Amino acid sequence: MINKKVIVVGGGIVGCLTALELIERGCKVTLVERNVVASQTSGESSWAGAGILFPLLPWMYKDAVNQLAIEGAAIYQKLCEYLLTKTGIDPEHLVCGMQIQHPFDENQAIAWCEKNAIPYQKNAFGLFLPNVAQARPPQLLKALRQALLQSGVTLLERTELKPLNPAELENGHLNTWQTTADETLIADQFVVTSGAWSFELLKNTGQDLNVKPMRGQILLYQQTGEKLAHIVYANGFYLVPRKDGLLLAGSTLEDVGFDKNTTEAVKKEMQTKAENILPSLKHAPILKHWSGLRPGTPDNLPTIAAHPSIKNLFLNTGHFRYGLTMAPASARRIAAIMCDDLPETKI
Repeated sequence: MINKKVIVVGGGIVGCLTALELIERGCKVTLVERNVVASQTSGESSWAGAGILFPLLPWMYKDAVNQLAIEGAAIYQKLCEYLLTKTGIDPEHLVCGMQIQHPFDENQAIAWCEKNAIPYQKNAFGLFLPNVAQARPPQLLKALRQALLQSGVTLLERTELKPLNPAELENGHLNTWQTTADETLIADQFVVTSGAWSFELLKNTGQDLNVKPMRGQILLYQQTGEKLAHIVYANGFYLVPRKDGLLLAGSTLEDVGFDKNTTEAVKKEMQTKAENILPSLKHAPILKHWSGLRPGTPDNLPTIAAHPSIKNLFLNTGHFRYGLTMAPASARRIAAIMCDDLPETKI
């Protein structure tokens, strides 16, 4: 259906890529964001993440998680090239590889890599995966925002929606959605991509999303000594050398509700973990310390599907730790479902 009006609720990477997919399919798209797209206050896990384009220890996850993550990661090089050409903003895609250090089940890891045709190299530290890439989330969001504007997407920023009220539906059909400023938004279809806030918006509709915010804190170092050339993952912690020469260290998984504050105690814990991996960081200055809220879900499984009872409402949310990696593939899937190119599925 060409020129149908669609409202995308949420301006993180998943929402922006969903909007881009829909506009390319001929829809007239409005993206609603409670803050400002591509700002530190709006991106949450999108803005705050380290940018690793691969699931950490994928042999520990269900096949559905890895399938979506690997499919999404494979799209990124062309996506970033497209965004750079279209907007002049570099998302800083970089194939740098990832070293996974012991302890981990090496036999299980090798079996998974061979089964999924993922190149690997054994070494004294563990396994090195040479094809793992990264992107820089704030740069990616800036490029996506500009691409959406150039493509004709309407951005409604600093616009917050009220939780849906089933009493306002007409024969199971969502015609309007009210903002907290009592404005009325009208569309043919709506898709919720609002991460950790999705539960609050849909809690009255009978959709059991099982999504909750999980805080992640991260540090940014100025490397002064030995400089890493690749990502290192060890004991649930990672170091990510960025294209600009700085180094990210993180991250935590904290069940603290919608509290985005950083804490000094966690900062010290992360410093210790980072220095254990790369001792030269003991003398390196910390340039920044921030946090974001991931949309936590059981088993890292997102919901990419039509709402079970509201006919024109769709969901693309709950990606937990891998929203960045999964986003291109999940955007394609939900857009195909909404535009009748794909049979109804649920992930």
